Amino acid sequence: MDEVEAWRKLILANDHKKGNSMSVRVSGKHMEIGDSFRQKIEDQIGLAVTKYFDGGYSGQVIVEKSNSRFSADCKLHLDSGVVLHAAGEAMDPQIAFDAASERIEKRLRRYKRKLKDHHSGNHLNGSGFAEVAYTVMDAVPDHEDEVPDDFAPAIVAESTKQLKTMSVATAVMALDMTDEPLLLFRSPGKEQLNIVYRRHDGNIGWIDSANIKG
Repeated sequence: MDEVEAWRKLILANDHKKGNSMSVRVSGKHMEIGDSFRQKIEDQIGLAVTKYFDGGYSGQVIVEKSNSRFSADCKLHLDSGVVLHAAGEAMDPQIAFDAASERIEKRLRRYKRKLKDHHSGNHLNGSGFAEVAYTVMDAVPDHEDEVPDDFAPAIVAESTKQLKTMSVATAVMALDMTDEPLLLFRSPGKEQLNIVYRRHDGNIGWIDSANIKG
């Protein structure tokens, strides 16, 4: 029995005793996911999560082929409410997944103390939420020399996003747990919207609509 298989059996036994649920849905887009690759994904995610978090989790991993490149998109929901998201790209599907998995583990390691503390873990997730409309639209075509006067972007998808209440510091940490470019939230005791976002220089920007003037 190799080390990974031994760890997998130990994790399953411990989580069974604790009553934790662990489920990762693995799917391929424009490609087939073999049984061995699927097992590797499930094991690697399980090893990363259980090393830093002692609760249950669920998630989804999508491996996609696009021309000669592959991408892996991993999204995990810890039962504390914390959401982690990471992606990776490479010429090989397993290397693409490894890149995403390493980023997930890095974020788990960075916040391991808060994740293991039940109160702090909930704090990372914010408190209360409302739902806001979320629409995905086509981008302006790159091949157009001039945008026509009657240009109207086509709607690709419509859904909702959760709008949570949290401090700016918590919002920055929540953004850091994902690969998202920005996070929309409310500050405690206020109705105004706030945004934290990733700047091109690597810093985090903060927009507070309560300070809009004019």
